[in-house]
Amino acid sequence: MTEPAMNGAESLVRTLVGCGVDTCFANPGTSEMHFVAALDSVEGIRPILGLFEGAVTGMADGYGRMKGSPAATLLHLGPGLANGLANLHNARRAATPIVNIVGDHATYHLQYDAPLASDLAGFARPVSGWLHSSTSAATVATDGARAVAASLEHPGQIATLLLPADTAWNPAEGPAPALPRPTPAPVSVEAVDRVARALKSGQRCAILMRGAALRDAGLTAAGKIAAATGVQLMCDTFAPRAARGAGRVLVERIPYFAEQIVEFLAPLQYLILVGTKPPVSFFAYPGKPSWCTPEGCEILHLAHEHEDGLGALTALVSAVNAGGATPVVAPHTVKDGVGGAVNQHTIGQIIARHLPEGAILSDEGATSSGGTQIATATAAPHDYLTLTGGSIGQGIPLATGAAVACPERKVVCVQGDGGAMYTLQALWTQARERLDVTTVIFANRSYGILNIELARVGARNVGPRALSMLDLHNPELDFVKLAEGLGVEASRADTLEAFDAQFAAAMAQRGPRLIEVIL
Repeated sequence: MTEPAMNGAESLVRTLVGCGVDTCFANPGTSEMHFVAALDSVEGIRPILGLFEGAVTGMADGYGRMKGSPAATLLHLGPGLANGLANLHNARRAATPIVNIVGDHATYHLQYDAPLASDLAGFARPVSGWLHSSTSAATVATDGARAVAASLEHPGQIATLLLPADTAWNPAEGPAPALPRPTPAPVSVEAVDRVARALKSGQRCAILMRGAALRDAGLTAAGKIAAATGVQLMCDTFAPRAARGAGRVLVERIPYFAEQIVEFLAPLQYLILVGTKPPVSFFAYPGKPSWCTPEGCEILHLAHEHEDGLGALTALVSAVNAGGATPVVAPHTVKDGVGGAVNQHTIGQIIARHLPEGAILSDEGATSSGGTQIATATAAPHDYLTLTGGSIGQGIPLATGAAVACPERKVVCVQGDGGAMYTLQALWTQARERLDVTTVIFANRSYGILNIELARVGARNVGPRALSMLDLHNPELDFVKLAEGLGVEASRADTLEAFDAQFAAAMAQRGPRLIEVIL
């Protein structure tokens, strides 16, 4: 009796495993059932269920940022993909590698315009660096290998594979071999020389960095260059991942508001870019600039986004004779004791004091996270993840995915209460997977940033109905009950002493925990 043929779904799963994909964040439906079944037939992929697609895609983002290689997602048709688009937008802005698998109707069923039929490719295209729809079970495995390789194109991107149901259930020949891992393009000698001349000119220069340049090796190289030339080191306002804390080279963060950016960059004659773009205003405002680089400041690209930023900085070290220079690094300085009012700064100081070495910080604290950013700059060494695309609802799932990628490391999420409600379902996944994540909710009962923006855009005749759209009272959210209902241990702190005790206890234990801080 002959063995039954392998189907397309199994060939795809085996291909993903062979390409190094070991995790699949999923919220599947009917069209994806053969892929789901294949997860039992094939060893090597950990399936992780999310209760909302926006949580699923945010988890894949956090995983990819920390792992440097893609997880897979599994989403159901156009509506499922649409639910996940906001955090795919953030992941695209972060240049996170993700293999985004979206089930579709069987090819022959599409003609009937069933209720869940949609312009699936149209939904996927804006967030996908690579997009393909499988046409046959015989090619699904090869499509999967191409998707993994595409996701790893430097600096990373979302590769979306649309998987019609019949290409998953029909017979397939077998898995496809992994394709070579793409490498970043080398920078030109001319670019390095051009920047070296600027640094030696005696003019005021800054290096604005992103990507690998903000990891340990890149920071060390940049620190040597700064020590030798006096160049100012900067990073984007929302850099996807940055190594920070004691022993790391200090990098100044670009401010958020346009007029602050203009003032920050005003002294510069040269702005040198490594893996990033010139800073612009997040929004347009009446009477305020959108383009923030000052007139007369020359922009030099040391490394474009698709190029080897770390290699470029290493070459620049040699070009400016900085090999023997000693970088200036952050001291280990945290505030002892507890005192003062409960606010973002005092809370941040407590977080910095108890943060363990090697922790991962996921920051979506919005208007309340500045204190944590400042205090942790000289805390124990850690990685810092931010809200890259501005679409709120990223912090909790991002932390969840980071914990899956790095199970040996403590993950702390500082999260605004408004943004938390977008993807609170990720707490359930933390409980189910027993992930070591502590979530700190800044409960100011408001969309705080929008209260600021309301004034900045010059809106007139603002009254109680308008203000009610920015207010989270009536009724007040109860994050202790919400977290406990999702299986996560939770507590509330309305004094610094209470928060200090609760956060210290969370850092000393493993597993998911939530602390609601009343501001």
